[in-house]
Amino acid sequence: MDKPEGDYMVQPVVKALQVLDYVARQGHMVSLTEIVHELGLPKTTVFRYLQTLSATGFLAHDIPRDRYGVGERFRDLAARDTAFAGLRQLAQPEMQKLAEKFRETVNLAVLSDGEIVYIEMLETGRPQRAHARVGHRHPVHSTSLGKAILAYLPDAGGGLLNAPELPQMTFRTLTDARALRRQTDTIRKCGYAIEMGENEDGLMCIGVPILDPAGFPVAAISLSAPERRMRPELATSAAEALKSAALRISRRLGGGTAPETFEELDG
Repeated sequence: MDKPEGDYMVQPVVKALQVLDYVARQGHMVSLTEIVHELGLPKTTVFRYLQTLSATGFLAHDIPRDRYGVGERFRDLAARDTAFAGLRQLAQPEMQKLAEKFRETVNLAVLSDGEIVYIEMLETGRPQRAHARVGHRHPVHSTSLGKAILAYLPDAGGGLLNAPELPQMTFRTLTDARALRRQTDTIRKCGYAIEMGENEDGLMCIGVPILDPAGFPVAAISLSAPERRMRPELATSAAEALKSAALRISRRLGGGTAPETFEELDG
């Protein structure tokens, strides 16, 4: 693991990551003594890092043998990264076509812990003032990406829709769960979700789900632009293009159970 440079580095965190990196690279359980010898860090310091990483699930501690290996949380993150990399690879050609055709930002996101997480984003250089970046998390109910996924979840994501009131991001955010439930019915009928200034002021976004073989929404793709540039005819054209792109991505993932609104596009 290369040593980072810069005045803003938190050295204890850097050292803890060095310990995690070393253990993960070995492919077998290692002892405290081995880690201390290889990294040249104080034994008490390494011990504290090992205990912390084990307590948080990033490492596993075999107490009888007093050896350490990668933990379930580390494996889960690695598995997610592999899955996201595959999804990005399949989606990028379609995202590129959309970005070139409409000259607006195209986003790819997944649902994680009840929030939307952006895992890919193609920008065209046109001014947009959007705050979202890859890795950012946004609420499900205030984004077209989240609504598109929500509409195709079993029971339309009942947990979220049972909330008495949803957090407000802008003055336009839909905070009534019952109204959102009705909106998901409309999304399923037309195959796409629209959000106008509900997550960021002045920004409009159109989102479509990407489905697995069982018809479960594994991700969503969207096109975002300032409201002033998204004329009604352009929005309609973008929605149809997004549905076609999402269907092709879904089929590359092995999906075949798509909403009728998607199937009609494939003719």
